[in-house]
Amino acid sequence: MGFDFANEWPKFGQLLIGVAVFLAVVGLLLLIVDRVPKRGHERWQAVAFLSPAIIMLTIGLVIPAIRTTTLSFFDSGGSEWVGFKNYEWMFTEPEIRTVLTNSLLWVLLVPTLATGVGLLYAVLIDRIRFEAVAKSLIFMPMAISFVGAGIIWKFVYAYRQGGEDQIGLLNQIMVWIGLEPQQWLLERTFSLNTLLLIVVMVWIQAGFAMVVLSAAIKAIPNEIVEAAKLDGANPWQMFTRVTLPSVRPAVVVVVVTISIATLKIFDIVRTMTTGHNGTSVIANEMYSQAFRYREMGQGAALAVFLFILVLPIVVYQVRSLRKQQELS
Repeated sequence: MGFDFANEWPKFGQLLIGVAVFLAVVGLLLLIVDRVPKRGHERWQAVAFLSPAIIMLTIGLVIPAIRTTTLSFFDSGGSEWVGFKNYEWMFTEPEIRTVLTNSLLWVLLVPTLATGVGLLYAVLIDRIRFEAVAKSLIFMPMAISFVGAGIIWKFVYAYRQGGEDQIGLLNQIMVWIGLEPQQWLLERTFSLNTLLLIVVMVWIQAGFAMVVLSAAIKAIPNEIVEAAKLDGANPWQMFTRVTLPSVRPAVVVVVVTISIATLKIFDIVRTMTTGHNGTSVIANEMYSQAFRYREMGQGAALAVFLFILVLPIVVYQVRSLRKQQELS
């Protein structure tokens, strides 16, 4: 297929106009700052540098957030006011209650397991001979997109009927130990298919947790470590009474960061199961309602609910960072 200049040029033209307008605004602000009197110069300079970011945030975040919140009180077409009907649907529809339960399961298990595994890695790998290589291998999943990770693990869970050669690693292991292969991503007993999707997210985020916590462990003053050893502390006591209290702020940062990422999870679920068989989460359902079923009001209500869930975590993170800055 060749490049259709006639059809594609208007898109490029709009992009170039947008870039030109942005550069013109920035240049104008810098010119104004350069010409203002020295007195109050810093204040105008701050305004000049912050204005483009504030404008873009307003256009790209604040206005869409207000529009989405408003839309959540309207019907599927966005023309008739329905009040809180979309929110009532969210908590009364059995399928959506399953979605909310799955999201709760994700946000409880992923931060806990990923942080725990990352901390374990950080403690065990710290100061070993091939520390850099080991950490690189563990961190490598973070370099893979969620879609790529989903495709990789979809092959791991792949199923073929009994008697056929299994291409899925997990089912091949089942065959080796004399058991029947399973359709893992269809298995809803005890939400097993959801738990298997959670494994993918833990696999990705454990590397992030390990890097942050390893840096925090290395920052522990040697005087504290040596004093604990002189007092006769065993490895478990060193971990519980020295390492863990010292890295607590880093643990909080890791848990909060992973929690926010988990609440917004979409790619893994969409790639591996499309949200079928009881595996959907809020972000995936929001997309399906808004763009697949054309229920814009219900999709907007899910988006607002997701924002409400993320907001307290963000506020807590900001307050924690401010306290750390005050202490330092």
